[in-house]
Formats: sequence, structure tokens, C-alpha cells
Amino acid sequence: MRARSASRGGAALAAAALALACAGAGPGPPVTGVEAERGEAASPEFQRLAAGLEVIPGLIELRLDRVRGRVLGVLPAPSGPGGAIGEYLYVEGIVTGLGSNPVGLDRGQLGDTRLLSFRRVGSRVLLEEPNLRFRALGADAAGSAAVRESFATSVLWGGEILAQDGAGRLLVDLSSFLLRDAHGVANRLAAAGQGSWTLDRERSAIDLDACRSFPRNVELESVLTFAGAAPGAEVRAVAPDAQAITLVLHQSLVALPESGYRPREHDPRMGSFAISFLDLVAPLDRPVERHWIARHRLGRLDPAAERGPVLRPIVYYVDRGAPEPVRSALVEGASWWRSAFEAAGFEDAFRVELLPEGADPLDLRYNVVQWVHRATRGWSYGGAVIDPRTGEILKGHVTLGSLRVRQDRLLFEGLAGAAGSGSGAADDPVRLALARIRQLAAHEVGHTLGLAHNFAASALGRVSVMDYPAPLVTVSESGELDFSRAYTAGVGEWDAAAVRWAYAEFPPGADEAAGLERIARETLERGLVILSDADARPPGAANPLACLWDNGSDPVAALRRTMRVRRIALTRFGARNVRAGQALASLEEVFATVYFHHRFQAAAAAKLLGGLDYRHALAGDGQAPAAPVAPERQRRARSAGLISASPGWCRGRSAAAQAARRSRPRP
Repeated sequence: MRARSASRGGAALAAAALALACAGAGPGPPVTGVEAERGEAASPEFQRLAAGLEVIPGLIELRLDRVRGRVLGVLPAPSGPGGAIGEYLYVEGIVTGLGSNPVGLDRGQLGDTRLLSFRRVGSRVLLEEPNLRFRALGADAAGSAAVRESFATSVLWGGEILAQDGAGRLLVDLSSFLLRDAHGVANRLAAAGQGSWTLDRERSAIDLDACRSFPRNVELESVLTFAGAAPGAEVRAVAPDAQAITLVLHQSLVALPESGYRPREHDPRMGSFAISFLDLVAPLDRPVERHWIARHRLGRLDPAAERGPVLRPIVYYVDRGAPEPVRSALVEGASWWRSAFEAAGFEDAFRVELLPEGADPLDLRYNVVQWVHRATRGWSYGGAVIDPRTGEILKGHVTLGSLRVRQDRLLFEGLAGAAGSGSGAADDPVRLALARIRQLAAHEVGHTLGLAHNFAASALGRVSVMDYPAPLVTVSESGELDFSRAYTAGVGEWDAAAVRWAYAEFPPGADEAAGLERIARETLERGLVILSDADARPPGAANPLACLWDNGSDPVAALRRTMRVRRIALTRFGARNVRAGQALASLEEVFATVYFHHRFQAAAAAKLLGGLDYRHALAGDGQAPAAPVAPERQRRARSAGLISASPGWCRGRSAAAQAARRSRPRP
């Protein structure tokens, strides 16, 4: 467990990105409870309980009891119906991780963003989550009540009221709120087959130095230890004591964002993520299902201008923990999005910087690209803190696994050989791996801007970083492998179009719906479409455009090219594919990347068999209806697939068998 300090707590001024008026100079020197009550008509019991406690003023006033390790909160007097005290956005996450990719408890991992409200019920205060899945947009009081009372809410925590002052403020012990498994660690461990775990309160504590309150946010941290009787293999592989897992939990209560954000209806043709709910008072001729896209708030200084500077730029910060040259590659790749916003008419709207020294990656002021280590290679993620009421993105948070770039270097050492690593040449595995990490940074940041995967992009000419890119390796006229076009640089045509649609601002009085439809039609006319996870990932996915890790508009031709690249690499495979001084036994890992070089392209070609070509069309938008793949294309795919699976390609006299014999078994 790393040391926690007051300076780190001071950095955690986690306010929503639209509500940045945090206490810039920090909360100031602490005062005692007695000093805080001067001038107030505090009850004797309130004064007695608060005496000697450190006071942290802010959105919710905190009283720190350093003797007993407690955090007390002074809640505003109830002022709403049903004892309502106030609404806040709530975000939780783990500062430290387990380090196991299969389990998925990563450093900096955020949970869901919730709308919570404190309310007094008798002698207790409840922290309650309303049910935002069912809404009554624009309804009168009776209509709203009918919907609200038809569905359950969720009370996440409750505490006894210790005392009340003369102004009606309530003194509540928040310690049990902090010492709970808010992130669902025990359930995640169980779901991953890692045994049964319980929170051990005796080995858990509130980190008082990391608990802070500011005008628009409250930051709270605790050290939680989980005990397990029969830990699974993943836990045994990473924890120093497999029967005890200790993590740091961070919880934030944030003032609601300022008004003025306008939700935007989702359009399945334009590739944005969305929040979904039912509007049960919608007119009878309108659907009750509503979908609002996720996006950052972004407006021009001059609302009437077609282009110009913005009110507040979107700034992303790269984790200083990423080493060079990876760090610079992350900054460069993430910065590609600047051109998309420029093309959409937003000047200086997007930039990327290094995370300030000492800043907290979980601080909601910072959109972060965080560098995360795990024991084994795993996924990277683009997540976000999203206002569940509106879809507004308050914080982008990218998690990049550190071993991915090393796997990419290994892949290219298999294809090109290891001798050129670090040379800077076109076939330098390190150079190629850095090109991939730039693209990965752009991809994950794209998710945090609200953009979904576009698995049709590779078939349309590599028009998006939101695809999963296979390296485009070709064969030159002289029979050499050519890596010059392995990865693209910069965002693509689709990315620019998706940003333009999602973030477009229209002058006052303009018809926004008509303007958005015009952008969508222009995008379609350029041949740009989106096919995402639901179109590509299921076993029965039938659209041949929607493929992962593939290249080219003709999957069969691409498969033949990929098989040729594979044959050349296998023919040359041997000691040249590991670096000088490295154990020859490590050829086993390198060999696997070459042997299976064609596997995703083979899957793409197979999708032509029984395939169905379709688009996400809207009635009247002019897109062609769905059509089966032409028989001739299916026959070509069948022939290519049979060749790639034939014994001559997989064993016996093939180059693969020769390469395998040159590989040395592990001792």
C-alpha cells in the first residue's frame, strides 16, 4: 500500500468538468469544532460531539475525528419534500488495483456515476438513488408522481442523526459509508472464480489525510482489506498474501453541473454512445424509448458563428507514469482529435498535456489517459463519468495496459526479425509498436469523447481510429515484407464526421434537428457508415463489413495477401526473431504470433459465407435495404477458407513445420 498524504488530498479537487470553481487555494487551515460553532445556535449535544474535531468547510462540511478515525458530516437542513436535503452526483473508484487482467480490478478503475440524494426520515439520514430508468419528461406534478411512485428507488446507505444545530443542520457519522465495499470488489472476485471474499473492518480504515471538502465537491478515501478463505489462482499470482487483498477506495460527492447543457437524441447512423430510458408520458404517436448521446459540453464564445474559439477547451492529461518514448506517443496519438474538432468549426477546442505533478488521476477536473500495469497483457478501456440525467460527459478516463505495446513489438519481431529493434527503420519493431500505441491512445480517447467502435472502417479504407486495426503488411515486388503502411496516422474521415455530428452547435433560432440530419446525409453520401459491436462480435454476426482486426474491402484478396506474408515470415523464422542474448526458448512466444498471423482475416473472409450486407438505416434516408452477399463472393470465400485450413498450410511440408523445427523447446 502506498503512502497517502494531505498534499494528494489537496490535489483531489474533483469537481465536474463543467463546474470547475473548486477551492483553488485549498480548504485553508483546519479549525476546531468549538471555533466552528461560534455565532451559531448550536445545541449542547452538537457542541459536545463536535468539540475538538477538525473542521473542513465545503460542499458538505466535514468533521475529522483523528482520535477515533471517524469522519462526521454536517448536512444542510432539510428543505424539500419528504425531508430532502440535497442532490449530488456520486462517483467511486479504486485508486490502487489488484493487477490481474482476468479479474479486472485495475488501478484507477471507476464505477458507475449515480445521482444520489440525502433525505431525512425520522431519526435517520438516507442516501437514496432515484430511478432514472423511467421518467416523465415535461409532465405535471401528478404525472411525474405517477411514474416516480411506480418504480423502486435504491437506498445505498443510512446513518443515525447524532445531533442538530439551531439552523437545522444535521450531524451524521459518515464512517460506515466510507468503510463499505462500494466498488463491489467481493462480487467481482467471486464472479471471476477467485473464491469468496468479505470486507474485514478490523484491517480497514479511513484515510483522513485524503478526505477533503471544497465548494463544489467532497473527496473521501479509505483503505479496505478483503479476506478470502480459498483464493483463486489469479489472486495467488499477484497478491503478497493471497488471503488478504488491500485496495484504496475513492468516493466523490459532486455538486450538480450548471444548467445549460442540451441533451441530443441518438442517431444509430452516427456512432455515438447513449444513455437510455423510458419516457412514460410521451405522446401516443411517439416512442417511449429515449436515447441521449454521451458528449462533453462544448460551445463557441460566439454562438452565432459557424466557427471560432470555444468557451472551455477539452483538455486530456497523460499519466506521467508512462515511460518514454511511450509517453510522447500517447500525447501525440491522443492529440489527433484536435483536427476533428477544428474541422467541425471549434478552434483550440482540444489539446493534450501531461498530468500536473502530484495531481490525482481520479480528480474529476482531469480527463486522464492513465498508464496501468497488470501481471499479464490485457485490454485497454475508454471510460467516462457521465451525468446520468443528461448524458453529459464530465470526465474522460482512459485505462491503457502497459504490456500491450510490448506484445506489438513481439508481433513485429516475428514478422521482421529482432535485429532492427530500436533502429528507427521502416521495419523497426519498436517504431511499429509505437505507431500502434499512438493509434490505441486515439482509439480509447475517442470512446471517452462519446464515440463507439466502427468495425466497418477497415473495409472502407481505414477511415476511423475507432476500428481494431490489423497491421497492413504487404509484399514488395522483390518479395520483401513492406511495413510502410502498417498503421495510419491521424483520425479518419469517419471520426471527423462523427465529431461534427455529435458536437455541432447551431445559431440561436436554427432548426437543430434539420441541421443534424443534413450532416448525417452528407456523411452517408460520402460512403461512410458505422457497424459496431452488436454487428461484429456475436457468433452469428453476418455482416461481412463488420470485422475485427482485418484489412481491405475484399476480405478474400486480403486473406490471400495475409497468407503470403505469413508464408514469407515462417520461411525466414529462426534465431533472427529474438534479440541477441535472449533465450532461444522464447521463440515459442514469437512463433505463435506468426503462425496465427492470418486468423482474423480468415474470420473476415468466412463472414461472406451466408453473409448479409445491411446498414443502420432510417425510414426515408435513401439507404439500400439489406441484401445477401452475392453467390460468387461466397464461393471465392469458401475456396480461400479451405486453402487456409488445408494441411499444406498448417503442418507437414509447410513453412510452418520447418519454422517449428527451428524453434527450441523450453528447458
